Amino acid sequence: MKKQATPPTFEEALAELDQVVHALEEGRLTLEDSLATYEKGIKLIQQCEQQLRKAEKRILQLTGQNDEAKPVLEPFPEK
Repeated sequence: MKKQATPPTFEEALAELDQVVHALEEGRLTLEDSLATYEKGIKLIQQCEQQLRKAEKRILQLTGQNDEAKPVLEPFPEK
C-alpha cells in the first residue's frame, strides 16, 4: 500500500510557489513545461488558501467570534 505524502506546510508551499513564479517569469521554459509549472502553481495557491481558511477559522474560534464572523462583544477591562 502506498503511503500518502503529507501536504507541505504553508511556508513550504509559499516558498515553492515563489520558485514557480520565478521560473515562469524567466521565460526559459517550453510551452509544455510552462503549462505544467503553472498548474503546479495553481495547486500550491489552492493549498495555501485552504490552510489560510483553516487558520482564520481557528482564530475566529479562539477570539469568540461566531460563524457569521460577528465578534462577541465584551467590555474592555478598566485600568
